[in-house]
Amino acid sequence: MPSAQDLLTIGEVADRTGVAPSTLRFYEAEGMITATRSAGGQRRYHRDVLRRLAFIRVAQRVGLALSEIREALASLPEERTPTKADWMRLSRTWRPRLDEQIALLERTRDELTSCIGCGCLSLQSCALYNPADGAAALGDGPRYLLDAGASAAVADLRGRADRAGGSPPRDHRRSRGSSR
Repeated sequence: MPSAQDLLTIGEVADRTGVAPSTLRFYEAEGMITATRSAGGQRRYHRDVLRRLAFIRVAQRVGLALSEIREALASLPEERTPTKADWMRLSRTWRPRLDEQIALLERTRDELTSCIGCGCLSLQSCALYNPADGAAALGDGPRYLLDAGASAAVADLRGRADRAGGSPPRDHRRSRGSSR
């Protein structure tokens, strides 16, 4: 059992990490961090909570969901402070997810000026690029940004419009120079 000087109060943890006490209580309720209680019932945190909180903050900053963070923290040992090897193992398991997040951010950066939501920012020409809201078949949200394969789906929608005898939408990615 850690000595009293090895334990931090909720205020000390908040000051050291920049995480509000209410958020610390939330993380505790969610099982992401643990605290012991003093004789007076006050929360006391072991110093290894500082590493866990740093990990949580960075993971949130790169866009990972609390459920993903919780699952990762659950894989760490509770009976001891996680070692460098523990953190390396954990970071290896997240690499594919982080690569996916990076790819999404790059697509967003590269397409943001021309493609959001249904695929265009122009209400006047939206019907040309997305006749009868065909992009709804791709799912909810900004599918052209979220799905790496959306270009193929757009081509498929264009083909369906051709087969139905409608006027196919122009490929807006090739017509960026034109006015909308």
